[in-house]
Amino acid sequence: MFFKLPLGWLSGMRVKYLNEITCIVSIKYKWINQNPFKSMFWAAQGMAAEMSTGVLVMSAIEKSNRKVSMLVTKQEANFCKKATGKIIFTCNEGAFVDNAIQKSLETNDGQIVSLTSEGKNEDGVVVSTFVFEWSLKVKS
Repeated sequence: MFFKLPLGWLSGMRVKYLNEITCIVSIKYKWINQNPFKSMFWAAQGMAAEMSTGVLVMSAIEKSNRKVSMLVTKQEANFCKKATGKIIFTCNEGAFVDNAIQKSLETNDGQIVSLTSEGKNEDGVVVSTFVFEWSLKVKS
């Protein structure tokens, strides 16, 4: 991550778990990712949330053995509580990615898939929820 996503590495963001369906990414509140309100900056949360969805997309692309373009085309977020301590972002929607890639293979059209990542603090309380819309297209 240091070379491919240095800001992610500096922020302390780490992929903790990955399978075909789920990706879990952690990030800790610290000086480098703070905001003036003594909590984690929204963009640091967004970076970890996006990673939890993007790693699922990259994993599905690799599994497909095809060249697939991927691009975030839309993002929405809701913030419920101050993000302090360790925040865990989880996306459990890998099956949606597999379906979108398969449909793109069948139709030769780009597909849009929306993936949700929920961020919880160490007490299991939701602090933020992000939805990323990914555009996927199998290259000819």
